[in-house]
Amino acid sequence: MDLHVNLENRRDLAGQIYRELRAAILDGRLRRGERVPPTRELAERLSVSRNTVSVAYAWLTAEGLLSGRVRAGSFVQGEPRERGPARASTGVKLRARSVWSTLPDPRSSVDPAPYDFRVGIPDGQLFPFETWRRLVARQLRAAALPAGYPEASGHPALREAIARHVGVARGVRAEAGDVLVTHGAQQALDLIGRVLLEPGDCVAVEEPGYPPARMLFQSLGARVVPVPVDAEGLDVAALPDEARLVYVTPSHQFPLGMAMSPARRTALLDWARQRDAVVIEDDYDSEFRFGGRPLETLHGLDRSGRVIYVGSFSKVMLPALRLGFLVAPPSLQRELRLAKYVSDWHSQLPAQAALARFIDEGLLARHIRKMRREYEHRHERILERLTRHFGDWLQPLPSSAGLHLSAAFRTGGRRLEQDVVERARKAGVGVAPLSRYHAGTPARPGLVLGYGSLPVARIDEGLRRLRACVAAAAGD
Repeated sequence: MDLHVNLENRRDLAGQIYRELRAAILDGRLRRGERVPPTRELAERLSVSRNTVSVAYAWLTAEGLLSGRVRAGSFVQGEPRERGPARASTGVKLRARSVWSTLPDPRSSVDPAPYDFRVGIPDGQLFPFETWRRLVARQLRAAALPAGYPEASGHPALREAIARHVGVARGVRAEAGDVLVTHGAQQALDLIGRVLLEPGDCVAVEEPGYPPARMLFQSLGARVVPVPVDAEGLDVAALPDEARLVYVTPSHQFPLGMAMSPARRTALLDWARQRDAVVIEDDYDSEFRFGGRPLETLHGLDRSGRVIYVGSFSKVMLPALRLGFLVAPPSLQRELRLAKYVSDWHSQLPAQAALARFIDEGLLARHIRKMRREYEHRHERILERLTRHFGDWLQPLPSSAGLHLSAAFRTGGRRLEQDVVERARKAGVGVAPLSRYHAGTPARPGLVLGYGSLPVARIDEGLRRLRACVAAAAGD
């Protein structure tokens, strides 16, 4: 490895090298078993004699911090004894923008519960790893990788494939030039906000709704206004007149699960046209619809170019791939492409090219059909068990799509909700409180149960444990 050694002057060179290496070993920067540079190599790099480096190594060896192996070199022998390297300090406290102190920290990664009803986690066991590995390997060749930086909008073949995919699967009218590839839906929202919002602009979001979207718009300096949803979706009549941007999940409202009614869709588009506003349509979980005819997208109904369609492959494939997209009207394509360029230049090329082949060869459609059947089975099992065994406490909310369903408590408030969640955690059941997705005080607390990562065979035992927690909490 390259090893940084700072020589402050030309006096006591062996001592300086010794102290630098000793500090690196004791504070853990150099770990046990790592090979240090040969004496000749380090001497040339530092412009000192080889004997000087040899003396420093000999002192470290005598101290038990290095050990030499014949024809192999010198290796770190010692263990860290001190805390990590001291950070440079100027005595100045750097201040971030005040908005960041108002946003909650991301939830820390914890080991999943044995019975994991977390929201938004697909089943990795259903992913065709061997097929994906073959497609990616095909792209990791010199002939497939350009020497320079690819187009910021995304791999041309993937943009064409996405345009065809959403056109066939969702009726979205798009050409390759309308598509911009992103690192998931969250980056798509970030690019849209960068392009459209001035500090203080009003953004309307659903209440309850998707917290990362709300937090993102707040971080950009927008004034975020939660707008209630009911059985038909977003209440258009409650939208603030000054809203510049409206963020909705009309296909499968997050987290309640209903689809926005046709009347509300028409009303929202009319409202946006009259007020010169933009609508972000996050087609959340639209691939996993279990019953009924899917409603036409807002993008498909839009005739004035005010809807930006956002999609992601995180649920249908894997979140770790970080692949998403947006479909933009012509009036914003240059600015969004430029925002992507200044943000991170471009998304990873091999994965984009592999996904293009995955779509074009019909593998994505086949994979979605397989997952839809499996998730529908899980959805039906949870709904049936909730209806049969939790009827005294919970009312399942209507939902026919996605990777989760919600249930509201018939009686009780936030205290009951939090008590159930805590008891469930101790019982090995991971479940989210419905209040987590509200910006304000929820009118009706409840639970959100994801089933993407929990096989059918484990659902019954998970719900049995959850029922015992609900009964105990309700009886206190």
